[in-house]
Amino acid sequence: MSATRAVIDFILETTIDGFPERLLAEGRRCVTDGTGVILAGSTDACARIVQDQIAAQGGNPQATILGPPDTRAPASLAARANGTAGHAMDFDDTQLSNAPDRIFGLLTHPTVAPLSAGYAVAEREGATGAEFLEAFLIGFEVECKIAEAIHPRHYMEGFHSTATIGTLGACATAAKLAGLEADELAMALGIAASLSSGIRLGFGTMTKPLHAGRAAENGILAVDLAARGFTAGHDALEAPWGFFRVFGGGFEPERLVGALGAPYTLLDPGVSVKPFPSGSLGHPGMAAMLELVTEHDLAPDDIAEITFGAGHNILNPLRYPVPNNELEAKFCIPFVLSSIVLRRRAGIREFHDDFVLSGEAADMMRRVRVRFDEEIDARGYDRMRSAIDVRLRDGTELHTEADTYPGGPERPLSREELHAKFRDCASLVMDDARIDAALDRLEGVDELSHIAVLVDALATVSAGAPAGAPAGVPAGVPA
Repeated sequence: MSATRAVIDFILETTIDGFPERLLAEGRRCVTDGTGVILAGSTDACARIVQDQIAAQGGNPQATILGPPDTRAPASLAARANGTAGHAMDFDDTQLSNAPDRIFGLLTHPTVAPLSAGYAVAEREGATGAEFLEAFLIGFEVECKIAEAIHPRHYMEGFHSTATIGTLGACATAAKLAGLEADELAMALGIAASLSSGIRLGFGTMTKPLHAGRAAENGILAVDLAARGFTAGHDALEAPWGFFRVFGGGFEPERLVGALGAPYTLLDPGVSVKPFPSGSLGHPGMAAMLELVTEHDLAPDDIAEITFGAGHNILNPLRYPVPNNELEAKFCIPFVLSSIVLRRRAGIREFHDDFVLSGEAADMMRRVRVRFDEEIDARGYDRMRSAIDVRLRDGTELHTEADTYPGGPERPLSREELHAKFRDCASLVMDDARIDAALDRLEGVDELSHIAVLVDALATVSAGAPAGAPAGVPAGVPA
């Protein structure tokens, strides 16, 4: 069986009735986490620019742009806005690797593209909550298995897989919701493969979040064109000039054909829910630094020098020695460690220019040294390994090593921690009462009679306006 055919059959034949309960539970967690980071990211400058540009275009208001009050747009454009917002703060989850050469943490951010496409198409098509969750989990699995199958050079030579492979995941989600048949699915995947784009040059800039937005948008565009008879190559993934060959120099068929849902990537090896809104590769070191600071009750003035050692898989993406703005700070080891020391946290309120460019942050960053560790690098890239040495002003030396952090499968966020993250994110655009209602509906998303019931709970309201259902909520749908 060809890779393309395997994906088509999986999309067509997979239904929520066959999902194990644990997969449904993990899917609800991903939807909750992804929705929270979309709401928070909707306030970011890059998301606001995208929202303004979409508003200037107008068009049929088919789906809701989450975050700004009373804002709707054509489905593909709403997906672009929500996808960009979902990746704006780099707070969205990360796919884990199950092999040393599939770089841990660098495969995809698997939730935001299919989730954003899912919200938009589900609202447009009048889908139930179960249909929405079903399509999301299908797109998530397609994206993750394609990321595992493609040769690692895809990412290592500069493609951003959240953008490129995320387009195919979003396409799978949108196609399931739109009810495409086999021939139409082949065309949609072919169109999506040609629309895939995104290079890592954008890291630390507004373009990186746009990658996720365009992936969601292009996935819907591919489905909508295919549904109208638009054509593409029928063997988009494995053809000599197809996605795998062009984007990665090839792929390993056994990681995709026969592997979809066997097991589901969300269950094994799992997904990492971010505890910090920054590049995930720094998170084990950040968590380890926080443990040192709290265990020894370290004040900033106690520390003479911090040395952070890691391999190429960590140091190459986290490439900014000194950040010029909050976006670069997300990929700057000296800053993220300094934030932990100075504030004992690195949350959405720390990644702002007023703190990133402050004198206290600059002073602390000058005491952080980053070095390449040959021994760590030689152990492979299947884990995010790092080592931290802290020299105190009194001569005391502290050492710790890390390859796990809160949010990963080995240390998953509890329900309370996940809700706390959602509340922190949503508080930027919603009051406590609406946050409570949103969490209640997110936790039972697959029981909702209409996705608009969830979207209503997530909607923000213009200042001074009464709370109520947006125009897209069908009559008779319970609030």
